[in-house]
Amino acid sequence: MAKNREFGNRRLHSLLGVIPVGLFLLEHLITNYMATKGEEAFNSAAHLLESLPFRIFLEVFIIFLPLIYHAVYGIYIAFTAKNNAGRYGFFRNWMFVLQRVTGIVTLIFVVWHVWSTRIQAALGAEVNFDMMADILSSPFMIAFYVVGILSTTFHFANGLWSFAVSWGLTVSPKSQQISTYVTLVVFVLLSYVGVRAIFAFV
Repeated sequence: MAKNREFGNRRLHSLLGVIPVGLFLLEHLITNYMATKGEEAFNSAAHLLESLPFRIFLEVFIIFLPLIYHAVYGIYIAFTAKNNAGRYGFFRNWMFVLQRVTGIVTLIFVVWHVWSTRIQAALGAEVNFDMMADILSSPFMIAFYVVGILSTTFHFANGLWSFAVSWGLTVSPKSQQISTYVTLVVFVLLSYVGVRAIFAFV
């Protein structure tokens, strides 16, 4: 019974990491990328999201609750997993370790980002280009955001590989190898979008 419960929890953790958390990440990166087109373009995209009907409901039930479950169970996985990279050194074992490490780094980054933007908005601040430019006004914060974005995009892209295996989409070694290349491309593309957006605010 306990094994069945853990299996179900891991499947749910994997699913929520892609849908809806992963989809929200994609939307968030695209919105932030609008900053590369100028202040007005970013502000328009940000205000469009703020004007969505049932926004609070969507944030709570489609974003925050799934994210909290994924993060809490992810911490459990990270600190109970048996990492074999130091012993074996195989590529997938290192991806296994990096997935757990980037999960912790991403959680720290997301908590900070939510505090400095969404929570501040709830306290009366306006989420706009100037807010992000102010947050990224120091070299330390630029470096922190770059590391946070790279960690997040890696965690998502490598998580896609694990998701495909867990849900039986890539069963054969050949399909898993192809999936490795595909998720690597996803990581590079999303990292480009995220980092470009950061420096658009600088």
